[in-house]
Amino acid sequence: MPNTAHPPEPAATEWRAQELLLLTQVMRGVGRSLAPEVVLREMLHLMSELLGLNRGRIVLADEPTGGPADGSARIQHAYGLTREETARGIYARGEGVTGRVLATGQPAIVQDVDAEPVFLFRVVPRSRLPPETVAFIALPIEVERRTVGVLACHRIRSRHRQLSDDVGILRILATLAGQLLQLQRLVAATTAGLRERNDQLTRALESAAARYGIVGTSAPLLRALGELERVSSASASVLLLGESGTGKELFARALHLSSPRRDEPFIKVNCAAIPEALFESELFGHERGAYTGAQAERAGWFELADGGTIFLDEIGELPLALQTKLLRTLQEGTILRLGGKREKKVDVRLVAATHRDLEQEAAQGTFRRDLFYRLYVIPIRLPSLRERPSDIPLLALHFLNRANQAHQRNVHFSHEALARLAQHSWPGNIRELANVVERVVLLSDTAAVSARALEPMLQGQLAAALSPTTPNSEGTVRDYRRADSHPAQQLQEALARHGGNQSRAAQSLGMTPRQFSYRWQKLGLGKDG
Repeated sequence: MPNTAHPPEPAATEWRAQELLLLTQVMRGVGRSLAPEVVLREMLHLMSELLGLNRGRIVLADEPTGGPADGSARIQHAYGLTREETARGIYARGEGVTGRVLATGQPAIVQDVDAEPVFLFRVVPRSRLPPETVAFIALPIEVERRTVGVLACHRIRSRHRQLSDDVGILRILATLAGQLLQLQRLVAATTAGLRERNDQLTRALESAAARYGIVGTSAPLLRALGELERVSSASASVLLLGESGTGKELFARALHLSSPRRDEPFIKVNCAAIPEALFESELFGHERGAYTGAQAERAGWFELADGGTIFLDEIGELPLALQTKLLRTLQEGTILRLGGKREKKVDVRLVAATHRDLEQEAAQGTFRRDLFYRLYVIPIRLPSLRERPSDIPLLALHFLNRANQAHQRNVHFSHEALARLAQHSWPGNIRELANVVERVVLLSDTAAVSARALEPMLQGQLAAALSPTTPNSEGTVRDYRRADSHPAQQLQEALARHGGNQSRAAQSLGMTPRQFSYRWQKLGLGKDG
């Protein structure tokens, strides 16, 4: 008569050796690969071979975003189950023993599956299980204190091994499974973030406008670029209009680069930065002895730009007396140095820019009407940043890459942070965006910048923390304000406090001298304070 008795089971010390071997092999597998599908299946295999915990399975909730598990769960990893049996392992939350563990986060130990009314026999029918009493153990798998799955297996009830011993080793394995799944999610999230960042940078670099160093693909920007390219071959003056910080210098340079003069000089002159007494000498040059201190002759900016392009930024700051001389140069194509007696021919194309309403100033007599019409031959209006919100993420990434390289950092924006930047009104336009991005790179404590971390920068909290009564040091970013941000009385009082010194008055109000002068004139308080 054949012997049907089970082989003798190991003694307690031998069980401990088997448990140690299982854990050693599992951890060795983790060292070889962090992929859950490799490590977890081997773990289920060792559970069966070393401890007799059969038909092991790991059931995971369908939650691709890592949020709360609201839907079903299914067997993702198994050992000792056929493909058809694994496919049947789908559970709603609270359904059967497995679904109940998933819903409550509490372990379930079924001493006899035949005596448990909620046991489903969904995966393996009772007829395919051993005739002996079969137990079922199911333990929750947690990630960040949330139950995301279940580790479960069958066990022959009558064994010379304590059921509590099996539950103890399964608790360790369930914890390990949760840590592997959490690590997988972190790696996936980091990889996705880096891939998105690379895709965004690639799109920014491939932008059609980038050939001029102008970043963006929005319709208003491309429309302005189209106008620029259509007049690039002409020699008529171009007037760039728009708010401060909209990139007028880049457009002026783009006009030069797209013109036949591209290989000749491009001279930029900031009219707002030249003292009134030096305007004529700076623009047109001077002869030796033309004034005290003029010890040698000097060519002006127009002479230096001969054959190329001269860009007069903030041309509205040009004094009225110089406007007449500039008009003559544009009409005659000649310049006369300060203190000189002979005119010189120059071939220069003028590109001018202003954020002021020159037509209104011409009507009021504060800007020469004939010069205005001479400049207004080809006006091109540059869009503000709030008119081209789709370009904001591209610009932000452009400035981010530049700031990271300059400061040797590796900061990047989350998708939500880029969306938050696109929602901001940006009263200071591109210049303000560039300053905010550089500020983020310098001050961020983490590599990944979230939308929440941007809020203090966008709401001006950092700027408010800086003393508005002290001069701005190099690197400090001024807050951007509307042109009517200061009433006339406040400007007058600041000027009086500082003995008529406009620069110090401007600094005390957190403005540049140019901003102070513009507001002063806009309020009709008289020229230059």
